[in-house]
Amino acid sequence: MTDASTDTGQPLIAHLLELRNRLLKAMVAIFIVFLCLFYFSRELYTLVAKPLMDAMPEGTNMIATGVASPFLAPFKLTLYLSVFVAMPFILHQAWAFVAPGLYKHEKKLAIPLLASSVLLFYAGAAFAYFVVFPLMFQFFTAIAPEGVAVTTDISSYLDFVLALFLAFGLAFELPIAIVLLVSTGAVTVAKLSGARAYVVVGCFVVGMLLTPPDVISQTLLALPMWFLFEMGLLAARLVKRKPTPENEATQD
Repeated sequence: MTDASTDTGQPLIAHLLELRNRLLKAMVAIFIVFLCLFYFSRELYTLVAKPLMDAMPEGTNMIATGVASPFLAPFKLTLYLSVFVAMPFILHQAWAFVAPGLYKHEKKLAIPLLASSVLLFYAGAAFAYFVVFPLMFQFFTAIAPEGVAVTTDISSYLDFVLALFLAFGLAFELPIAIVLLVSTGAVTVAKLSGARAYVVVGCFVVGMLLTPPDVISQTLLALPMWFLFEMGLLAARLVKRKPTPENEATQD
């Protein structure tokens, strides 16, 4: 029996060193992007806060209730944006680490999936910013009781929008998940198509769990997820399940 740590011809310590180097490169990339963006941290926060500020009543402003919030909120946003911007390079490092252990047909599938996952995550965040935020904040400010001034804390707002960016970004990864499930044989396109009614209900449940407790944001997440589910089915029909290495060995 061959030791698993030497299956690829490299000892375990070599794999750990390779992983460390890849992680260090990813962290350096994030740090470099952070240095480039930090000078514009206040402008970046103003840009992210624009959907709310445009919806706020005239004469009202956002506030900072914490002593360090005027510094920490833009700092935190810049750090998250650095990871966001550096994500293609980070995924490239992850790909470079795992690629030597993949079969040729797995590499052919993994490369477009990695590229698509980045683009879909960016698309989800853009959809949240340009479509969901304006409608949602208009709704929130419109239903404020009379005599209540809408003066949102900058740190609370940042935590709110970062959670929504993540929720919509992950939700837009649904086609990738469907393609992976079908390509590995975990499920078939026919079974997913037959469960469409349950998937639609599940989309609205996920929208309820991942978004604030209002119908607008829940629906604006559920409907794109339903659309992406259908797109995932179309993409999965183009993917044929590859034989496993064990099956390949028995066929030889």
